[in-house]
Amino acid sequence: MELELRHLRILCTIADTLSLGRTATVLGCSQPAVSSQLMRIERLLGADLFVRGNAGVTPTRFGVEVVVRAREVVALADAIGSRSTAERLGAERVLRLAATNTPILPGLLQRARAVLPALTTQVSSVYSSAEIVALIEGGRQDVGVAVDYPGSELRHSKAVVRRGIVTEPSFVALPVDHPASARWDVSLLELAGDAWFLTPDDGAGWPGVCYDAFRAAGFSPAAVHEFLGDRDQLQRMIADGLGVSVVQATCKPYPGVVVKPLAGTPLWCRYVLVWHRERVSDEMAETLFGAALAAYEELIARAPHFQAWAARHHRTSRT
Repeated sequence: MELELRHLRILCTIADTLSLGRTATVLGCSQPAVSSQLMRIERLLGADLFVRGNAGVTPTRFGVEVVVRAREVVALADAIGSRSTAERLGAERVLRLAATNTPILPGLLQRARAVLPALTTQVSSVYSSAEIVALIEGGRQDVGVAVDYPGSELRHSKAVVRRGIVTEPSFVALPVDHPASARWDVSLLELAGDAWFLTPDDGAGWPGVCYDAFRAAGFSPAAVHEFLGDRDQLQRMIADGLGVSVVQATCKPYPGVVVKPLAGTPLWCRYVLVWHRERVSDEMAETLFGAALAAYEELIARAPHFQAWAARHHRTSRT
């Protein structure tokens, strides 16, 4: 057996759905057929790509790496012989893209450009997710990468389409000499006496969801610094012992900083692709969504603390 393009498409679909059953539905075949095909692919590659469980499947570290490469190959294959499609989608137009503070953006742009080389993208940095939606609704942006939170989903008119890219747990960044830094995970209550760096209102529920989590844990933070600066500045201040901060799960810690899961996973964040239904075609939206998802999976492959959390979370969910 040789690895073929159809095998890569199966792996990408499994990674998208995190379910062999849903993959079978998407591909129009039986679940046993998908399971058998996955096992054959894993035997060919010599390692497990997904961990199976009652709640679905989770990619292994090797699986994440393989899926990232598979998406790149599939995207390039789809682009072969479809130059006219790429030109139709990207020629003689500028796609205006607004993005909040997300590490997904560079990889998204790189992959979109590989598939649609004729497309020109004009990027605007917009912190507030609510403002991103307003800009799209008002015709000043075409598409955006925003965030929202479980129970506080992004609001928009019927002119805007929303599609969740991924929902991830929020982690916490601590000074390396913090008393809780050696723990596997850290409860919010252990950080009740610390100062917190929190970003301002994003129009989508933050920092309200964070204060809700503080109250549920039984405390109000000792001090709060409202900070909207770059990651370098934030991590330098954390390393200097000036406070702690909620960070993205794929955050790469600087020297003097450790990134830890929060016990009980009280905070979650969802990255969302939003676009104007009359200015962005379904084809274009699908290309951008695939690029964003592949970019995120590459970030996971470079975040061992997130991989460790995912493996442990999966084992716990099965007990």
